[in-house]
This record gives sequence, C-alpha cells and structure tokens, in this order.
Amino acid sequence: MTRLLPILAAAVIAATSAVAQDVYPSRPITMIVPFAPGGTSDVIARIVSEEMGNILGQRLVIENVAGAGGSTGLARGAKSPADGYTLMIGNSGTNAAAYTIYPNLPFTTESFAPVGLIAKTMPAIAIRNDFPAANLKEFLEYARKNPGKASLAHAGVGSSNYLICKAFMQAAKVDVLLIGYRGAGPALNDLMGGHVDGACDTATSFSGAIQGKQVKPLMVASPARIATLPDVPTAAEAGLPEFQQEGWNAIFAPKDTPAPVMAILNAALRKAVASARVSDKLKQLSAVPASGDEFTPEFVRVLVPKEVEKYRVLLKD
Repeated sequence: MTRLLPILAAAVIAATSAVAQDVYPSRPITMIVPFAPGGTSDVIARIVSEEMGNILGQRLVIENVAGAGGSTGLARGAKSPADGYTLMIGNSGTNAAAYTIYPNLPFTTESFAPVGLIAKTMPAIAIRNDFPAANLKEFLEYARKNPGKASLAHAGVGSSNYLICKAFMQAAKVDVLLIGYRGAGPALNDLMGGHVDGACDTATSFSGAIQGKQVKPLMVASPARIATLPDVPTAAEAGLPEFQQEGWNAIFAPKDTPAPVMAILNAALRKAVASARVSDKLKQLSAVPASGDEFTPEFVRVLVPKEVEKYRVLLKD
C-alpha cells in the first residue's frame, strides 16, 4: 500500500492537470487585426476585445499583422492552432473580396470558423479641408474634368476601404487615382496632413476627424443621416443615390476549433456587444452593434459567400 501512494498521488496530479488544461481559456488569447493600428477594424477589435477579456477572465491581446489588404494577417490566422487561442477580426474585404483580388491565397472561406458578427459600418468619403470642392457635386465635377488627377486613399488593395473606393467610382462613373496604405490609420493621417485629396473609409473611422473638422466629409452611404454625424448628408441627399453599401466586422477562428470553445467565445461576444460600455462606444463611432441572429456563426457563414459573389461582380472590371 505504501508503494501505491506515490503512484496514486501522481495519478491525481495528472488528472488535475488534465482538467485544468481543459478549462478554456486558461491563458491570454491573441486577436489578429490584419491592418495597421487606427482603422475601423482595429478600433472595433480593441473595444470588443477588452470587454470579452473581462468576461472570459483572460486578456485578448491585439496583434496587428498588416499587408496585402488584410490577407497577410488572415493567412497567419488560418495557419494557427485551432485551440481558441488565436482569433481574427475580418470584414468584407479580408473575408470576401480578397478571393477575387488575390486568386492564389493560402486560405479559403472554409479555413475559418465564424464566431459571430460584431457590428455593421457605414461607408463614407471625405476630402482634405483645402481641396477646391465644398461638396460631393463639386468634387465629382472636378474629377470628371480632371480624369485620374484626384486621389483617394484606402487601406490597401483588397481591404473594405478599397471596396468602398471601387463602389464609389462605379456609382459616380469617375476616374480617380487610388492610393493604397497598410491600413486605414496611415491613410487617414495622410489625408489630414493634406498628402492625398480624399479617402474611402467608414463613418466609424472618420468620426473623430470629421467632428474635429480635420477633414471635409462628402457623404455617408446610409439610408438616413447618422446621429453622431448629423451634418453629413447621405449619398442620396448628396446626389449619388446609387452609392449604397454596408460594411461589417466579425470574429473568426481557425477551422476545426472545438465546438465547446466556439460556444464560449460566442457567448462572450454576445455579452460584450450587448454591454452598455461596448454598445455605447460603437454607436458613438457611428457603427451599428450586432443584434439577434447576427451574433450567430450561421449568420456569418451564410453572409460570407454572398459577399464573395457580390464583390466578384463589383471587381470583374
């Protein structure tokens, strides 16, 4: 019996250790943001990650992995272990349009398991304060008289901001120079510095600069004016009703992440976005928090292929 005691003790320790390892999460979680700091995806990721960390009892650590319109970060995430300790924030650019723009990506739509939607965002166009146009009509007149001269910045080919630019150009039937950056933050900084004529982004990213009168907004692609930006006209009010688009941000995990882990993450996401702190911050940033079925993995799973086809058509030219 005496000889059995050490064996029994070792067995108990091993069993206890196994149980402890099964408790998720037992260490910090990495949230990959596939862009440089400062853009819409980065801001939304930081807001929701902090609250999810509080709910889960472990920090969600933001890792910015910029490049190729977000595809570099998504590739990194797709190759990560499917254990719930690596997540990615994605959007219509990284998780839909990228498949048309970059045909040889090292991942597919099946490489990711959606956790759920975070928020919807409204595309917008803004120009530098000293640009010789007071509104959208005057900007379009300038662009049509000077093909390829006016410049619009975006967060890189394949990013959701790039798609906003393409949709805007298609709707307005204008030829402008598109300038890509490694993220919306650097693009916005150059716009505020007067190094580019304008930028394509979301109202979420533009809000602070617009409210601080650091840029001149032309319009926002939403059905009605946004409460936080009441002086910015909708696309229809500005004279371009054809420019109607809606952005989104969702959380993804590598495929084959265990169902129990996905359920824990989804519950944390729901609780985080529904909290007054996160919901209020998103609304202040002119974003629309997810609600109801939008939180479900199935909603995102159905949304992504529709978006892939939508942008395949948009980008076929």
